[in-house]
Amino acid sequence: MYDEEFFKKIFPFWDKLSDNDKNMFERYSSAVSYDRGTMIHSTKAECTGAIIVKTGCIRAYMMSDEGREITLYRLYPGDICMLSASCVLKSITFDVFIDAVEKSECLVINGKTLSDISQRNMFVKNFALETAVSRFSDVMWVMQQILFMSLDKRLAIFLCSESEKNQSDTVRLTHEQIAKYMGSAREAVSRMLKYLSRENIVESSRAGVRITDRARLEKLAFDQLKD
Repeated sequence: MYDEEFFKKIFPFWDKLSDNDKNMFERYSSAVSYDRGTMIHSTKAECTGAIIVKTGCIRAYMMSDEGREITLYRLYPGDICMLSASCVLKSITFDVFIDAVEKSECLVINGKTLSDISQRNMFVKNFALETAVSRFSDVMWVMQQILFMSLDKRLAIFLCSESEKNQSDTVRLTHEQIAKYMGSAREAVSRMLKYLSRENIVESSRAGVRITDRARLEKLAFDQLKD
């Protein structure tokens, strides 16, 4: 299903591998289909391995003892998740959960295989580290919002980002989903959406949240970033 051209496109280090290691990658990679809501990786999994998203969307998040979730980032087709490969990145000591936001087709590179190859090939090791580090900027951005920004600003930023990503004025997410992605309480998000609705900035319905005054919403988000 996945030939050498596919791996060459995904991994910049492919030409630096021995024929044996290339065969190992191909042999110990599995095509997996995840239904929406499926838990892909949790603290119970020692080393799931690297996850390459082919279709759909997956989410990496942390969870408090009380069950509150903080979404670290979401990954889309072409993205690679390395936080699920703790056997390769020994410095990752915090608990990370990964689930499927929607039905997703993924390629999972066996963790032990990836770890073994990275130990004898610096290009593989560097790729794993660089991929993980690139995601930590997303994590720090999330933490910055949670720690230093008010909820109205965070919600404005989220709605603008989702709208731009989907190229639509309507963000087709429930209040619960928005709260989960923002790391906030659903009740708080619902109250803030009601406020924005009263201000005629958005309209909230079962179909999602429609932006009715983009200029004011972007001003609310931009002013926070400028500060």
